[in-house]
Amino acid sequence: MKRIGILTSGGDAPGMNAAIRAVVRKAIFEGMEVYGINYGYAGLVAGDIRKLSVSDVGDKIQRGGTFLYSARYPEFGSEEGQLKGIEQLKKFGIEGLVVVGGDGSYMGARALTKHGFPAIGLPGTIDNDIPGTDFTIGFDTSINTVLESIDRIRDTATSHERTFIIEVMGRGAGDIALWSGIAGGAEQVIIPEVDFNMEEVAAKIQEGRDRGKKHSLIVVAEGVMSGNEFADELAKYGDFHARVTVLGHVQRGGSPTAKDRVLASRFGVRAVELLKEGKGGLCIGIRDNKIIASDIVDTLENGKHRIDLDLYDLSKQISF
Repeated sequence: MKRIGILTSGGDAPGMNAAIRAVVRKAIFEGMEVYGINYGYAGLVAGDIRKLSVSDVGDKIQRGGTFLYSARYPEFGSEEGQLKGIEQLKKFGIEGLVVVGGDGSYMGARALTKHGFPAIGLPGTIDNDIPGTDFTIGFDTSINTVLESIDRIRDTATSHERTFIIEVMGRGAGDIALWSGIAGGAEQVIIPEVDFNMEEVAAKIQEGRDRGKKHSLIVVAEGVMSGNEFADELAKYGDFHARVTVLGHVQRGGSPTAKDRVLASRFGVRAVELLKEGKGGLCIGIRDNKIIASDIVDTLENGKHRIDLDLYDLSKQISF
């Protein structure tokens, strides 16, 4: 394989640029050409494709977001859209494709694979909810961004003796809430994978007050309910002087951490190695600090992201 393409799709994640850089530089090192596809699958179908050089990825590793841009393109779910994309890849002489993104992006790569076009997925999403890997590109940066906010909120919570409800991202996965909640010393972490009882939440806040605690921090994953809905429900069990902070898209931005830069680089290099060998239909991940490659069809159809329940139990034991 002498010519490959790369695109980023779905929600942006810090470290995507580091992954693009690694793919481009490793490919050039191996004597291959790399073509960047702007705006994900939408750009693929439109033929918004350009050759990337070493200089194109210079001064990019420290930048958040993705310089190839991203766009949602549900039309790629149809066979017509997929075949149009393959037609464009063949037009540019591209023999294999690297897709950086989340679950929806993987589905596009899987579709290409089923049509016989070699595609490899790299997990890029702050939610850390992709099966087949312990960690995704962008997750570490996101939880550190959230942690900085939690530390700041704690200062004002203490000053005013209030309960602060912090809503973080994570529709179907509570990893951001769990990791940042433990690291930030939150009194309670509410995630979609584990049921909770609001009466017990209120009782725990009151117990803390009774022993002289000045504040409470509750981290809620958006997949459970919004922070404002949570505050309204909590108010039914007493006046806890609750205030809500919705962190929103600030969790996606910013310069990637060292861990995300290294992880993205390892993923990108492995993707190029596999394509050079003529292999596709795979997704890259990390397990026990080892880079692995799994069948993308099997991973999507049979794999499932699982929250670390041991970590959740730990949070219950040390947060009160």
